[in-house]
Amino acid sequence: MYRDSEEWEQFIGQRVRRARLDMDMRQEELASRAQLSVPTITRLENGKGSSLQTLIKVLQVLRQADWLEQLAPQPSISPLAVHNEQRPPMRASRKRRKPTGEGVLPS
Repeated sequence: MYRDSEEWEQFIGQRVRRARLDMDMRQEELASRAQLSVPTITRLENGKGSSLQTLIKVLQVLRQADWLEQLAPQPSISPLAVHNEQRPPMRASRKRRKPTGEGVLPS
């Protein structure tokens, strides 16, 4: 699904709000624990712009920092490498001919 940046901000803000409410935490408490202001929390939850640093602080307080790991997961095995390993060769390799000595100048 394609989302523009504003839609992503709103989507992430909704997720943050849901995580906060699931922990039965008020915005004031979250702001205090994350060392942020209440308006900053409100802007984040409403998708009205926020910094990455703010998001990280909030996710740490909400014990959701693993969300960040999902942004750039460690690659395990390359799907292309797996595909190439499983694919049988399409034809036999060409045998190289040994040089016959033709075209070599006598010494």
